[in-house]
Amino acid sequence: MKLARTLPTALAVFVAVAAALVVVTLLPASLNPFSSRTVDHSPPPVLKSIEDIGEYRASSANLQLVLDLEHDTRFVPSFIRGERVLFVAAGRVDAGVDFRALGPDAVRVGADRTSVEVTLPAARLYPAEVDPEASRVVNRDRGVLDRVGSVFSSPDDSQELYVMASKRLSEAAAADPRVLQQAEANTRTMLTALLGSLGFTDVTVTFEARPAE
Repeated sequence: MKLARTLPTALAVFVAVAAALVVVTLLPASLNPFSSRTVDHSPPPVLKSIEDIGEYRASSANLQLVLDLEHDTRFVPSFIRGERVLFVAAGRVDAGVDFRALGPDAVRVGADRTSVEVTLPAARLYPAEVDPEASRVVNRDRGVLDRVGSVFSSPDDSQELYVMASKRLSEAAAADPRVLQQAEANTRTMLTALLGSLGFTDVTVTFEARPAE
């Protein structure tokens, strides 16, 4: 009999608490006493070193690719054990000239002081930079065992995806000769304008041959 009397009371308390929580969640964040927040406890960045830069980056290839990676187990169907990931990556590969590699005879000024010849190292490609804001996993299919395993652990394969994407972007830029050609053309234009402002009317800029791959 006592239980019958306390049951409606407990139920009423439960309903009241649930209703209160619903009302609280509908309140604006400034009025909600239980609103969540993110507190940044990270220490300030630490300066490790300062390096001189003698490079002139003269062109940039903006690239996008799709990685379709599949991990499977021999003799086991993919719907039981396996994973397939579609990763869209966007990034850039810069090309430029390293002026630190200039030799002692790289600049030759004519006797009339109005002509100059400049010999530069061949343009080179720099490591690819993957844009994390424009890159994402668009689909991930897992086998039954992999889905069950992900409940107990969350393996992060993003590092592998970014490393592979960076390698593929670099390969794509290297396969297109226009990237290096544009870098040399832009460098020549820049130096011609710079030396022209110094009084040189005849400016010749040449590049060393690229090393054989």
